[in-house]
Amino acid sequence: MKTAYIALGANLGNPKESLRKAAEKIKDLDGVASVEASGLYSTAPIDSSGPDYLNAVLKAEISDEISAESLLDRLLDIENQLGRVRPAGIHNAPRVIDCDLLLCGKEESSTPKLVLPHPRMTERAFVLVPLVEVDSSVEIPGKGKAVEFLDSVKDQSIIKLFEARDWL
Repeated sequence: MKTAYIALGANLGNPKESLRKAAEKIKDLDGVASVEASGLYSTAPIDSSGPDYLNAVLKAEISDEISAESLLDRLLDIENQLGRVRPAGIHNAPRVIDCDLLLCGKEESSTPKLVLPHPRMTERAFVLVPLVEVDSSVEIPGKGKAVEFLDSVKDQSIIKLFEARDWL
């Protein structure tokens, strides 16, 4: 077994319900043994527009047989099932769901399809705060402990709305 960390975000439709559905679908994937969730947070869009986002991070124990790229394919399929649209030419458009693979075991990757660890995870409060909540000892390969980056995002607005038990 290895541990994968997945960031969830949404700011269109019913974001809370979209995050709940995505988390349930991730729990139901073959090879996923368990899933823990952070609380649910509200954050203003960064490099984007539209209403505030709801964000959370999942910690999933997955089979060693599942590669990071295979897990990413499954996450993209969940996004499609939940109605994710990627408008051509618009980077970081508002969305009904976003499932980002942050870490997958100790894997590091730099391909056109997948960069691990997620390249901007240490720069975003909406990733770091729920990540550290779900696992305060998580290490980012090649960078160090996630908790060490919290101070660098302290000026980004993030508000906890729900405990994990209240949204999942």
